[in-house]
Amino acid sequence: MSGRDHPKGSRVLQVLLRSGHIAAMALVLGGVALGADFQRLRSAILLTVLSGCALLALDLAKGPGMLHQGSGVAVLVKLALLGLGNLLPALRFECYLAATLVASVGAHMSGSWRHFSLLRWRIIEPGAQRPDRD
Repeated sequence: MSGRDHPKGSRVLQVLLRSGHIAAMALVLGGVALGADFQRLRSAILLTVLSGCALLALDLAKGPGMLHQGSGVAVLVKLALLGLGNLLPALRFECYLAATLVASVGAHMSGSWRHFSLLRWRIIEPGAQRPDRD
């Protein structure tokens, strides 16, 4: 199975989840920028977390090797920035904005960067990352 081949319906699910994730995240980022409190943002935060977890699960189902490739490293950096934003409320907006920028770059980087393994220091071909190989 190549990187573009997906089980029936999984691509549609991924696109729907990603779209919902982006919309929910935009509400959170905008709410933080405008000083909204947790209660006002609760639903958007919940949707962001749930859709993000589902997207990560779909990526990990293809193989855990993605965590040491460009796309996975971008996800880990994004999560670190989100965590930092929660630890440092005075810098929350800046951390969330940086996380959004990292996520955007991670989602749109070229395939050679997306699949470059920092662990193996080479490009891992999509579809070649089964759990028994990583």
